[in-house]
Amino acid sequence: MKHVCYMKSSRTMAGFSRLLALSVAIGALPCAGFNQPQSRGTSAVTGTVHDGSGNGVAEASVRLQAQGDGRAEEHKTDTSGSFVFSELRTGTYVLSASKGERHSSEITVTLTTAGSIQRVELTLTSSDEHLRAQMEYADAPNFTVAAVTDWTAAGGHGSDTTLRTSEALNRDTMHLKPTTGKTAIAGPIESENEGALRAALEKAPQDLKANENLGRFYLNGERYSDALPPLRTAYDLDKANEENEYYLAVALTRTGSLVDARGHIAQLLSKGDRPEWHRVAGELAERSGDSLTAVREFERAAKGDPSEENYFAWGSELLEHRAIWQAKDVFEAGAKAYPTSERMLTALGAALFGAALYEDAARRLCEASDLSPIDAHPYLFMGKVEAATPNSLPCIETKLQRFVQMQPGNPLANLYYALSYWKEHGKRVDPEIRDYVKTYLNRAVKADPGCSDAYLQLGILEATQADFAAAAELYRKALAANPQSTEAHYRLGVAYDRLGDKQRAAEEFRRHDELEKEQAAIVDRQRKEVKQFLVQAEGNGQRLSEQP
Repeated sequence: MKHVCYMKSSRTMAGFSRLLALSVAIGALPCAGFNQPQSRGTSAVTGTVHDGSGNGVAEASVRLQAQGDGRAEEHKTDTSGSFVFSELRTGTYVLSASKGERHSSEITVTLTTAGSIQRVELTLTSSDEHLRAQMEYADAPNFTVAAVTDWTAAGGHGSDTTLRTSEALNRDTMHLKPTTGKTAIAGPIESENEGALRAALEKAPQDLKANENLGRFYLNGERYSDALPPLRTAYDLDKANEENEYYLAVALTRTGSLVDARGHIAQLLSKGDRPEWHRVAGELAERSGDSLTAVREFERAAKGDPSEENYFAWGSELLEHRAIWQAKDVFEAGAKAYPTSERMLTALGAALFGAALYEDAARRLCEASDLSPIDAHPYLFMGKVEAATPNSLPCIETKLQRFVQMQPGNPLANLYYALSYWKEHGKRVDPEIRDYVKTYLNRAVKADPGCSDAYLQLGILEATQADFAAAAELYRKALAANPQSTEAHYRLGVAYDRLGDKQRAAEEFRRHDELEKEQAAIVDRQRKEVKQFLVQAEGNGQRLSEQP
């Protein structure tokens, strides 16, 4: 698995952790992932089973299933709803809970080191409760996107650092996947074996079912180009079949065949008003540059079918176009209806950060990480949020510590935890704290020698001790990994100046200023390419959506 290692620090140790936002729009360097082998130990999984109101559920059955060898354990919760599975080997497990007709979602738990303890919160819901939540919150967001406008500074709460971080989080949100991975667009098919499906089609190239099955198999696998030929054939064989036309429209949209896709979607919508057709119409409009139509189509889809996917598509579209407060409302409604959706809570965290509700953003991201502790995405969002805010945020340090314990060879896990720890404890600049931070920064560069920002932070630590020769060497390593790091150029210039090398210092300062202008121009161009929504909230008239 590939990660991304990029950050940029401020010019004082007080701003040590505000490193990310000034470079996230410019580029990234890859950092390697890590797979931990199994070993025996005394690890444990513990937690609490809650009902929909957050109360502990006694006598609930909690099942822990080991992946690979089929071993399973089952325990009952105590009077407070708590449970514990102890004496576990390292490895991957699937955890779930039930009581009567109520069930929790399945949570994947990975124990990477002997003696580790994972805490997991499970929530029991019934189909009736889920439906009531959908009905209660489907219409809660109450606003109208009236128009689009060019980018303005509205919504840029705080410094440009936080604004750039917010923009980066918005882009990252667009790529979040459901916890289970890929969404099955076409539902179940007769076989999940590609070879068998291809053989059936080769045997009968004009068979409707054979074309449908192979096309839908590729569609579910996000192999859209492969899906097109059999889906086209299936449509040609039965043009009255609305499902086949819908699947063809999806494949056409995602392969960029927008004119053909538009014709099929228009034909479908002329026959009816199905939410999934509106969702694809929204995706098609966004890809065509018509964001106003896109957001209205996503809204129609969500109100017609308040599914997790439709809520997420609607909220993401609002977030991308800086309708921060409206995106927050939609994600809040979605999180209420789907409390076990990790990506909904992660997206809500991004929206809350954009609204300058930093502590609320941290809390939601921490909750998202608890839903699926093995998934890196909430932690990566946390790291960026923590880096861009002026003060340390609740729960983030402990969650990032869990991240680095689960993935000790992940360079970003080590980097983010080092920065968070320094932000929380660095007010007492003593050797013990410095050495602790250095340990994790050194682990980051060991895991990925191209992790520029870990070198940069190691250099900053040396500079706090007035060892400018050592600092300069580390800054040079940072620049070897990422020549575009304006912060490394600036700090190297400072180090050269302290060492008395005025000529080299001046050259680094000059390069810093050049890169700052180039990167500012890139960010400005990116902002101009994204239109902002002009939103009309009930009773408030028109206003730029991201203004408080």
